[in-house]
Amino acid sequence: KTTIENVVSATEAGAIAGKLYPDGVTTNSVGGVRNFTALYPIFEEMSRLGVVLSLHGEHPDAECLDREAMFIDKVFHQIVKTFPKLRIVLEHISTAVGVVAVRDCDSPLVGGTITAHHLQLTHTDVIGGLLKPHLFCKPMPKWKKDRDALLEIVAIGDRRFFFGSDSAPHPRDKKECAEGCAGVFTAPVLLPVLAEIFEELKCLEYLEGFTSEFGARFYGLPLNESQVTLDKKPWQVPLEYDRYSRCLIPYRAGETLQWQVA
Repeated sequence: KTTIENVVSATEAGAIAGKLYPDGVTTNSVGGVRNFTALYPIFEEMSRLGVVLSLHGEHPDAECLDREAMFIDKVFHQIVKTFPKLRIVLEHISTAVGVVAVRDCDSPLVGGTITAHHLQLTHTDVIGGLLKPHLFCKPMPKWKKDRDALLEIVAIGDRRFFFGSDSAPHPRDKKECAEGCAGVFTAPVLLPVLAEIFEELKCLEYLEGFTSEFGARFYGLPLNESQVTLDKKPWQVPLEYDRYSRCLIPYRAGETLQWQVA
């Protein structure tokens, strides 16, 4: 039900992007979009105003692990073709198909974000043994070949792919229950985890670009003037964090990370 007036007023208020959530594919997305072409007038206005279209790339009609591939096939490619001047971000890519889709557009107007947890997890980590509710997220981590495709693209410093945390601080009681919320609470460990990943890939020289430059340049935002320093110094991730009297379980809880924020 988004209107052109909504887009105009949001842009005037300072919005630089609008995110599309398909119906029911993740937490709080019930009532989201099913008729994607009905929003084409909105996309046209976003293109005219220079507003970025951010896509949660999962199709509600597909099986869970096939949702990203179906969305790319039936929705993403058509939007890119129909609106060649629209800046588009395929959010939290989880498949090799997603990597290829963004890469093959070969356009500075099309980018993709990648999370820290999708660079490490497969669906086996989530459901392969005992259920790990604090690793459950949408889009679900996929196969090893998909994770490897994500690792390969960040390892070459491709500027069309940049960091998006997708950190989700759902409290413990909303994760460890009959109908748990999707999302991984990565915020407290993001930079140390990414430093480990990039060090293992032997591409630490691309870490700053991935986290702090490529995305800002895509969105047309100024680069941060302040700096964050990382030390190669082990530390143990707390088992939990207490925020507003709610218990939050962080990604890699209880594990030892080799980098820390100085």
